[in-house]
Amino acid sequence: MAMRLLGLVMALCLGLAPMARAETKPIPVKVVVLATFEIGEVTGDRPGEFQPWVEGLPLKETIQVPGLRNPARYSPETGVLGVMTDMRARARESVAALILDKRFDFSKTYWIVAGIAGADPKVASLGSAAWANYVVDADPIYEVDDREIPTDWPYGLYSLETDRPNLKGSAHGSSGMVWALNPKLVDWAYGLTANTPIPDNGDLAKLRAGYVGEPNALKPPFVLKGDALGTTRFWHGARRTQWAEDWVKLWTDGAGTFTMTDCEDQGILDVLDLYAKAGKVDFGRVLVLRTASNYSRPPLGAPTFPRAFHGEGAMAAFDSAYRVGSVVVRELAGHWDRYENRAPKMTSIGEMAK
Repeated sequence: MAMRLLGLVMALCLGLAPMARAETKPIPVKVVVLATFEIGEVTGDRPGEFQPWVEGLPLKETIQVPGLRNPARYSPETGVLGVMTDMRARARESVAALILDKRFDFSKTYWIVAGIAGADPKVASLGSAAWANYVVDADPIYEVDDREIPTDWPYGLYSLETDRPNLKGSAHGSSGMVWALNPKLVDWAYGLTANTPIPDNGDLAKLRAGYVGEPNALKPPFVLKGDALGTTRFWHGARRTQWAEDWVKLWTDGAGTFTMTDCEDQGILDVLDLYAKAGKVDFGRVLVLRTASNYSRPPLGAPTFPRAFHGEGAMAAFDSAYRVGSVVVRELAGHWDRYENRAPKMTSIGEMAK
């Protein structure tokens, strides 16, 4: 009797084994939204970068991911996963931890980095949203105190393995340095969102008003294509903005235009690129959207200080990141039959490839 009962239990266990394996099949994620920080809670209070996505999509399910300080948020209905990576160097670790979590299948996932940034007033205004064609890393760098640089140098920042500014060096073993995103996908995202209304207000107008003679800085918020420079340090000023413009031109061989400065894109893109080469993600499905919370320098001729960062600009940038980025997220997740096996592209201005 005991032997017969043992055999029954073993047979039952063997029969359930395929079902258990089926239940642990990785979740196929359609879209990952990567925000970097939140002011307070992720729901119910003053919004930062992440809260508009959690409440707006919405992302109701909480998932603890080892290696992430903050729980991920997920919508089983739409297949959208939202992640708060934390800022600066920690974003790199968070994205790697997410990719390595075997509960998720990222093989066909679209990745959207959506966060605030400083804008070059030559190119964009407060609250504006820029889709990047290029992300450039400015962390692997030589730095000389500006008070001690040679008199014929414009600034004391220059590439590794060079001996002066504006020579392209190498950062082998440190970084990929520059990442070109899928231009067809970027064009598609821009075309889909170019006419997205972004609210303006009197506070933003006051912050813009000093940039006389710089038409893009004076515009109400708008959507554009413009490239991102990543540094883990927060910088500000006219000389540093000139360096950023030069650095992006240098590393993109003249193709890129410095538009937004942030602290995370270089780490996130480096990790996504490395795991794409390992077959874990599709780098051709990566988008970077940065929105302007402040300018990277004061008006021409004005002192670098007072403060570079303004709460009014930050709130506008939080809002525009969601307003613009969510259009793309909803389109991708809502028409998965169209985009699962083929990334979208723009065939002409205002026309999406079906």
